Amino acid sequence: MRYTLVSADGQRSFPLQQGSTCLVGRAPTNDLSVVDATISRKHAELHWVSEALHVRDLGSSNGTFVNGAKIESAPLAAGDRVTFGKVEFRLEVGAEPEAPASRTQAGTPPGATILRQIAIGDPAAALAALRVDPASATGTYAAAPDKSQQKLATLLEVAKGLGRSADIDALLQQIATYAYQILDVDRVAILLMDAAGELVPRIARDKSGSDQSRAVPRSIARSALTERVAILSDNAGEDTRFGGQSILMQQIRSAICCPLIGSENRPLGVLYVDNVTTSHRFSEEDLEFCVAFAGIAAVAIVNGEFAQRIQRELLTRSNFERFFTPQLARRIAESPGAIKLGGDKCKVAVLFSDVRGFTALSETMRPDDMASLLTEYFTEMVDCVFRHEGTLDKFIGDAVMAQWGAPISGARDADNAMEAAVDMMRALERLNARWRSEGRPALQIGIGLNYGEAFAGNIGSEKRLEFTVIGDTVNTSKRLCDAAGRGEIFLSESFRAALSAPPALAECPPMSLKNKSQPVQVYRVVAD
Repeated sequence: MRYTLVSADGQRSFPLQQGSTCLVGRAPTNDLSVVDATISRKHAELHWVSEALHVRDLGSSNGTFVNGAKIESAPLAAGDRVTFGKVEFRLEVGAEPEAPASRTQAGTPPGATILRQIAIGDPAAALAALRVDPASATGTYAAAPDKSQQKLATLLEVAKGLGRSADIDALLQQIATYAYQILDVDRVAILLMDAAGELVPRIARDKSGSDQSRAVPRSIARSALTERVAILSDNAGEDTRFGGQSILMQQIRSAICCPLIGSENRPLGVLYVDNVTTSHRFSEEDLEFCVAFAGIAAVAIVNGEFAQRIQRELLTRSNFERFFTPQLARRIAESPGAIKLGGDKCKVAVLFSDVRGFTALSETMRPDDMASLLTEYFTEMVDCVFRHEGTLDKFIGDAVMAQWGAPISGARDADNAMEAAVDMMRALERLNARWRSEGRPALQIGIGLNYGEAFAGNIGSEKRLEFTVIGDTVNTSKRLCDAAGRGEIFLSESFRAALSAPPALAECPPMSLKNKSQPVQVYRVVAD
């Protein structure tokens, strides 16, 4: 049995196709879109159980009612009053409509529809669909001798215009603008696929350029993209292939929906145009022209996405190079999974260096002089870290924290950390010699090294992430640094064991470190 929902004033009716589900709500993307403040965006669902129609409330704010009784789910019968919020409908028995004919030539009755499949992934193929000789086109409006040549010239201009923009949002605005210039339409909309495979509206404009709240009928968009077909309906409300009640609600008379297909047949989204008046019905020629336009638009979108991806990778690599060696930054930028929210446990070598007597020294210097001194010092220390394939984790006041092993580990992580520590001491000696000759104060540092398991990853929020390593391995390295005297490098037993070629070391008495229940075996690097 076929039912129809009729509004309380009797002015609007919505046929319900047996076997299909109808979503009811305020959002224009619902099958039955009813704009009323008492109706939730997704209010209720009409569905079939065997041959019986049921209504189910979807957690709406103002409830769903059948014959005045509030329900969560209930069967429906002819004559029932169904109320969504405060908007009432009556369920009536409706007759099955006649199937629309497919128009293949002029003179087809107004209720007919067109469904064609045209390859639109390649602009050349799209232009060929117009059956126009490109050699005769000059690429200007004035020189176009007839309507077909003018359309081809327009498309050539569109192709050149869209090729100048790399920003996707600006590109979509251009596509909508061109659509109004070359097609007689009331509305243009573009929907693109998101990461989850859902169609998301990106552009929806009317002739005045204002944002248009009316959504693209989900049934038409879904059919176009799933079946890879360009759809022309010259009476969308009577087209039973779609069954979307939002088409009736929006009073759409004629519509064209073309899938946007990228390289390797990848679906990008849909381009949709429609008219709400009977003064202009789209023709088969309009469909072919829109398909050609959509083909060019799809290529422009793919190129824009590629340009933005290159730009993001360059920016990502530039940001990484502030903390990683250029070689490691390049490897990370080329490995999308290397940096992600959260992280993993891994073996790392951790280095802490700290300036001795910095607080007392800072009290005797002007702030700008101290800033200049620290900038020169940090520059040399970071160069030492990078020279030995390390990662700058952070600056903590006058301290430097670096690590080897995350996000990409190597067999020589501990050896590289050891060599970096020795290099830092030598670099500081050279800095101090120059500073003394300039009458500036010298600095002395202590360094702590440890090796072990740590948590490595992005810590923070989606808006601001900091790649770092945390855990007992890091804390022990900091404690060793605190214990080291001026010019001393202390390392743990685990770090010494990880070295393939240890330098000359002196064994120190076991040290009691903060938060350690047992004394820790410590070694000191013996100066050359």
